[in-house]
Amino acid sequence: MRLPLLTLVTVFSITAFGLTLIPSHDPDGNVWYMSFFHALYFVSFMSTTIGFGEVPYEFNDAQRLWVMFSIYFSVVVWLYAIGTLLTLIQDKTFQQALKELRFSRKIKYLTEPFYIVCGYGETGSALVGVLTQRNQNAVVIDINPDVINLLKLQNLRQFVPGLHGDASRPIHLIEAGLEHALCQGIIAVTDNNEVNLKIALTSKLLNPKLKVICRADSHEIEDNMSSFGTDYIIDPFDTFATHLATAIQSPALNLLTMWLTGARYQALNHPIYPPQKGRWIICGYGRFGKTVYRQLKNNNINPFIIEASPDLTGLPTSEISSDDWIKGWGTDAQTLDKAGIRDAVGIIAGTDNDSNNLSIIMTAKAMNTDLFIVARNNMEENKRLFDAIKADIVMHPSSIIANKISGLLATPLLYAFLGLASYQTRDWASEMVKRTCLVVKAHVPEVWELTINSSQALAVYNKISSNETVTIGHILSNPRKRDEQVNAMPLLLQRNGMLTLLPDDGMPLQINDKILLSGQLASRFKMEWTLLNKYALDYILYGEYTPKNWLTHLISRR
Repeated sequence: MRLPLLTLVTVFSITAFGLTLIPSHDPDGNVWYMSFFHALYFVSFMSTTIGFGEVPYEFNDAQRLWVMFSIYFSVVVWLYAIGTLLTLIQDKTFQQALKELRFSRKIKYLTEPFYIVCGYGETGSALVGVLTQRNQNAVVIDINPDVINLLKLQNLRQFVPGLHGDASRPIHLIEAGLEHALCQGIIAVTDNNEVNLKIALTSKLLNPKLKVICRADSHEIEDNMSSFGTDYIIDPFDTFATHLATAIQSPALNLLTMWLTGARYQALNHPIYPPQKGRWIICGYGRFGKTVYRQLKNNNINPFIIEASPDLTGLPTSEISSDDWIKGWGTDAQTLDKAGIRDAVGIIAGTDNDSNNLSIIMTAKAMNTDLFIVARNNMEENKRLFDAIKADIVMHPSSIIANKISGLLATPLLYAFLGLASYQTRDWASEMVKRTCLVVKAHVPEVWELTINSSQALAVYNKISSNETVTIGHILSNPRKRDEQVNAMPLLLQRNGMLTLLPDDGMPLQINDKILLSGQLASRFKMEWTLLNKYALDYILYGEYTPKNWLTHLISRR
């Protein structure tokens, strides 16, 4: 708009100045020259076609001739300026610049902690939904404008600002709040490993204190991310393969893991028992197939591979003999028959095409009804189809990543607990499953972290500061019936960097202790009453409520 505005100002100046140079006569017959103010006033309403008339006196012919010239001249310039303005408004680059300006202003004035989520595909949308359900704020960046428009229409619990932009560009990360004082972390879950790598690198360079969580499905990219200190790197294929191996080695531990990482109000899952011996068939030897193959081999299972594009995936290899794989899709009965489907105990439909995976499973079930079936569900929109086919395990990469990231953000101690649990015996895992069932009854447990400080446990904090003893058993007591316990149990205690698995109820608490608990949601609310309310804690500790004021104190004495 610089040139149109300059042209408009120039025309106004020339026409107004011209009127000041033309002599005229006032009603008394005296020679009169129009002031620049009157000239500019007249030109202003003349050029906008309002037409107030000749002011302050009637014009002579010379003035009217100049006005006619000015009218045609100014109209052309106005059309030029308005046309340029309309073109500018319709320009996508200008519209994007305005959107980025409004977006950056919104982020600048945020007053609550937030996370930046890069990529709003299946993983990002699921993650943002979980974060907002937990009253955690999020800011979204995605390169697809349709996705950002969809974000505005979604019925999320909290408002989530969204920016259409390339998250690999530092300017867009800064606009989203990368350097904001309340930014808690950045989560890169785009479907491009290189973009996720660039986001992680930019974040660690511009704000090293931020927690950075990235998705990666390539070991080379993972190594690169680790080299500059990315906090968490999540590979959905490795994560699922580990779950499958856990289910083979210890079904009870796998069940406990599913319960503790499940969504709120989800019904308790039943245990699954993958065959520990026999013939397994893997359809698809891509990134997912390779990861699952290694885990099965580590569990003394020698799987058979069906791969349609061995040149792309790297078959044959020195580790796999020619007798352990066959070229094909696995969607036809002939290929499955050659792979030994009739004698197999399990099949893994692990290609990157949902239609092929569904076809593999249906064909395999028709040939062997006793198969243990593992299905890879790539697209969320096909979820109902995979539910209908009734596979024993369904692997959905986006859900795996979203669940793990939401757990890392809400309860980091949970993964420390699961890491320690993996070293325990099968009997220990079975006992934990029984205890969890007794505590939560029908739905997956609520899992939360508690820090003994002035914000989360003020009453307990004050007691400990006064050298009084408060134990884990005290905070687990029912604030209405002190002889009963709420339906919750401590899983892990962190003190001065040391971890204690399943701490005893009699363990005294210390300031800054972190406790991981699981139980019913209602029990969590009851515990908060004990943790924050001095009188509720006094009742649990001493068996009576202390008076709140002089009147109740007088009544209690009487």
